Amino acid sequence: MVVDRRAYLPDRVAFTEAVVDALHAHDVDLVAMAGFMTILEKPIFDAFPNRVINTHPSLLPAFRGAHAVPDALHAGVKVTGCTVHLATLEVDDGPILAQEAVVVEPTDDEDALHERIKRVERRIYPAVLATLLERGDANP
Repeated sequence: MVVDRRAYLPDRVAFTEAVVDALHAHDVDLVAMAGFMTILEKPIFDAFPNRVINTHPSLLPAFRGAHAVPDALHAGVKVTGCTVHLATLEVDDGPILAQEAVVVEPTDDEDALHERIKRVERRIYPAVLATLLERGDANP
């Protein structure tokens, strides 16, 4: 099912409500966001308390937001990484469920570093989700 966010612009709450309706229509128990790049509003967190999981290409709380990889490169850090966390109303601020470091190589550009981070993400995110489903909850 597709919920076209363009149909709801600029009303983020209405878009979030449409997403919640779509998820409820399919009896979703756990919401896993990956590459979503859209901030959802309170209705998703009310409908799925402690059940919205997100992944982010940094070692949170460092480099929150949409430009984490270029921000890490610009800051000159030697290590960044990937974080799987419980999503909350505050962007990239929920409890951390898992993290793994990725070394920043001297020759890295944004694409190279982001690809290495995505390799880690593709491994740890499914593992965290499997653990949560096995436990039956998303409490850290």
